[in-house]
Amino acid sequence: MNHPIKPNPADRSEDGRVRLDPRRWHHWLAFGLGSGLAPKAPGTWGTVAAMPLYLILSPLSVWAYLAVTAALFALGIWVCGRTARDLGLDDPSTIVWDEWVGLLVTLVLAPAGWGWLLVGFLLFRLFDILKPWPIGLLDRSIHGGLGIMLDDLAAGLMAWLVLHGLVLVAALG
Repeated sequence: MNHPIKPNPADRSEDGRVRLDPRRWHHWLAFGLGSGLAPKAPGTWGTVAAMPLYLILSPLSVWAYLAVTAALFALGIWVCGRTARDLGLDDPSTIVWDEWVGLLVTLVLAPAGWGWLLVGFLLFRLFDILKPWPIGLLDRSIHGGLGIMLDDLAAGLMAWLVLHGLVLVAALG
């Protein structure tokens, strides 16, 4: 059952922005190591901050990469859900761990090179911002940590499909 979340005024700064509690490790992860605190476009900055993690993971075998990504997704359900509850908010834009995982999903088996990384980044942000069906439906209908993570997983999968379609076109062209 979905219980209403009661906002805690102590979790906001004087300008009204959501505040990270540095004593809570799960806040650091949920806020993308602080990248989600960017005053403008925190989801975009959170996705940018995920790129070094992708670069660290990209040399792994596809199975190891998928296992790590799945583990980060599972961890994200708890981390994002707990942080949202701590803050008394349903899905604050400052929580960007979901963007980190969504970018990793987008870049599964992506060709090497900064150009493909940029295309994957742009596609993921496009799907995450526009939220076409079924992403928007997931975003509206599933709440808590799973809801926070699931719409970005869907955006990552859709971006992955388009990215690999472009890879195929480039290979044939």
